[in-house]
Amino acid sequence: MKLQWEKLREIRKEKGLTLIDLAEKTGLSVSLISQIERGLVDPTVNNFWKLCQGLEVSINSFFKPEELSLVVRANERETISFRATCSKVRYQLLSPNRSGAIELLLIEIEPGIREERDFISHKGEECGFVISGELSVYLEDKKYHLKAGDSICFKSSVPHKFENSGTELSRSIWSMTESNGRL
Repeated sequence: MKLQWEKLREIRKEKGLTLIDLAEKTGLSVSLISQIERGLVDPTVNNFWKLCQGLEVSINSFFKPEELSLVVRANERETISFRATCSKVRYQLLSPNRSGAIELLLIEIEPGIREERDFISHKGEECGFVISGELSVYLEDKKYHLKAGDSICFKSSVPHKFENSGTELSRSIWSMTESNGRL
């Protein structure tokens, strides 16, 4: 399933925000936000988080609404990938609740790929568990190398990024929360 960028404009207008208002809340340019809304460009992972935070919405908000379910079937998972990583980093949404305080994700990163060049930071906390492969987690200037079975927890406000420096696909499960109940 593909992200619905037209939802960005819809959510922004529902919240009574202008492009200028959202630009001020996110630190992104008016022109970039406008291009994202029109589907001309995909945001980076970092900019996507900034938009979610600025709008105070869950990442699930950018998918077409479906009937609320308590179960997410393996073959019905919503997947997020960005052009910047050429689909070599995939985020699968495992949590069905679109308004809950917890988001659960499966993150898959191809060998030799870094999630994002820039560090990401946002409100909340994250806890990850490596299912298979290897994952390097950078927290500011410190690197944590994780292998299958390892886990890590940290405050999301600490600048962070992920990298698969291994030779096989890295698969990890992440639970993310934010203080206001949204990512």
